[in-house]
Amino acid sequence: MKKGALLNSEISHVVSRLGHTDSLVICDAGLPVPAGPQRIDLALTHGIPTFLQVTEIVTKEMQVESAIIAEEIKQHNPQLHSELIAVLESLQQLQGNTISIRYTSHEQFKLQTQRSQAVIRSGECSPYANVILVAGVTF
Repeated sequence: MKKGALLNSEISHVVSRLGHTDSLVICDAGLPVPAGPQRIDLALTHGIPTFLQVTEIVTKEMQVESAIIAEEIKQHNPQLHSELIAVLESLQQLQGNTISIRYTSHEQFKLQTQRSQAVIRSGECSPYANVILVAGVTF
């Protein structure tokens, strides 16, 4: 049995296949998932699992170089935005690198999900609870 925090085999497989600059989306229950990327649906019911729970576990396994967030989160979900930034800042310390954060419109965000390797859907039911994580390298 795997010892790490990430036990989901589909997510573990996707993370192991990521190369430098490949991306992975973690989203709320409402984000439309395009046909191209692998869809990994973890949503059980409203709020389970939360967006932040999924993000924290996935980033324990994934080397993150940058993150893309919809600009609208700042106005429509400021609490979650602050919590997401705190998770990314903590991750920077653990990884020993700087994670650049870029904001884009929600419409552009949805277009960018099409180029991701996978979209992981949480049970989060709050607005703009989405992030595109771009893979870095560990060397």
